[in-house]
Amino acid sequence: MNYKFYDLILRPVVTEKSTLASELKKYVFFVQLDADKYNIKKAVESIFNVNVVKVNIINVMGKVKRFKGVLGKQVNRKKAVVTIAKEHVIDFGIGGIK
Repeated sequence: MNYKFYDLILRPVVTEKSTLASELKKYVFFVQLDADKYNIKKAVESIFNVNVVKVNIINVMGKVKRFKGVLGKQVNRKKAVVTIAKEHVIDFGIGGIK
């Protein structure tokens, strides 16, 4: 896997559930499908300058959808829930999320 750290982490997940989890120092990101915990940890530590305590990974399988009688499939995605040290904060610059 020859990703740069900025290519590995696609974007943060901004939902009500992930916003509530950020108060517990848990931040959720969409990551590349072949990313592993070690590389996600190194990427978050280098991009945001924080200490990562734990990384959990969730594989989200794409749903099968029907559009005008034709079957299609949504893409598979991978989410990473990153727990950081208590003294650090990640600020995404989105109203109220820190």
